[in-house]
Amino acid sequence: MALGIKELGTAAKLVSKLDLAKIGKLAEKVDLDELIKMVSSMDEAQLATMMAAMKKGKKEKTLPEVNGDFFDIASTLTKRQREIQQRVRAFMETEVEPIINDYWARDEFPRELIGKFRELGLIHEVCNSDGSRREDASIIEGIATMEMARIDVSTATFFGVHAGLAMMSIIQGGSEEQKAQWIPKMMNLEVIGAFGLTEPQVGSGAAGGLTTTCKRQGDSWVLNGEKYWIGNSTFSDIVIIWARDLDDAQVKGFIVETANPGYSVEKIQGKIALRAVENGHITLKDCVVSEASRLQNASSFRTTADVLRMTRAGVAWQAVGAAMGAYEKALHYAQTREQFGRAIGNFQLIQNHLVHMLGDVTAMQQMCLRLSHMQDAGMMKDEHASLAKVFTAARCRDVVARAREIFGGKGILLENHVARLFNDTEAIYSYEGTNEINTLVVGRAITGFSAFV
Repeated sequence: MALGIKELGTAAKLVSKLDLAKIGKLAEKVDLDELIKMVSSMDEAQLATMMAAMKKGKKEKTLPEVNGDFFDIASTLTKRQREIQQRVRAFMETEVEPIINDYWARDEFPRELIGKFRELGLIHEVCNSDGSRREDASIIEGIATMEMARIDVSTATFFGVHAGLAMMSIIQGGSEEQKAQWIPKMMNLEVIGAFGLTEPQVGSGAAGGLTTTCKRQGDSWVLNGEKYWIGNSTFSDIVIIWARDLDDAQVKGFIVETANPGYSVEKIQGKIALRAVENGHITLKDCVVSEASRLQNASSFRTTADVLRMTRAGVAWQAVGAAMGAYEKALHYAQTREQFGRAIGNFQLIQNHLVHMLGDVTAMQQMCLRLSHMQDAGMMKDEHASLAKVFTAARCRDVVARAREIFGGKGILLENHVARLFNDTEAIYSYEGTNEINTLVVGRAITGFSAFV
């Protein structure tokens, strides 16, 4: 029986789908043995013609857009806030994503980005020229941090350490003279800052257990001790060092310039997370700084805690961004990766993963957006920031794990970006207060009982 290209294409399509009912009907009109012989005898040109006919007769399915903002929080932003979000997203997708895997693998921060960050002008969108925060500073910080972490958590951490921990320490604890000296330069990224609190043997117990000491000697202070896990410290110009005064046992803050001969730093090697953040092990050996370098309005750990509360909200936003990025990468992969003759997004188990991931991402976004509104209104307390950190860090862990699972074996390759987000989430889970410590902060607030040791 002679078949035209149209009939042959239809037959081949039905055979490939193994739809027995339709093949049975086709068999009434076509000798399938003859059809198989005909297809097997075709040369490459004839097969190409047949495939083209099949493709022409098949309608392309339009898939939904990959979008991690399912409840459209972007629509709740002001025009200015939305423009900043889009600007940061474009920066991350064009400047950071193409290079970050290489730097992450090399365990180095892409310092070439510092000048580009300066051009982005993001800190000026958060603070006024004198360092005071704009009325929507927390929302801007949060949305920008989400967009950064959506592509790369290390980049968001660099920004958070410099513009958050270091700069906010001077804003919160510095004198007007100190603010005038350092804040404009830090806002323009002419001076890069770091924040030295954690020590080799002191992490969660920093409030009452700092071993780094300071001693007043005339118009100077002598600092001795070590700091550990200090981001940006290998290339920063200044580090905020928190030390315990040997005379009154109170924690004091100091602006230490890294060119000081009593300051030395060694990069921490062997990390599996935030590899593009250069964490340093700082040694202070008879490091002499002037009284003018002491943060004049930071005379206890309370100032340190105030800074940490503000930046803890930023880390919660980092978790949102990492989860959002992992979800979007996984969804795109599910729409395009084919197994068993169809995209894996067709399968129920994959859809189950994606729906749970999206639910977590959406809940995290709503919680952090409300937290930022509270922060801008002066309503945010320690327990609010801690609850956001506890929830988002834990949910982010689940989202990135599901994303890696959707990618299968390819999920451990840097080229697909999910492996990096998967590893970096482990750092989010631990820094700016472990989930255990933050849990106890919230527990104390809701029960009235302190469960701290």
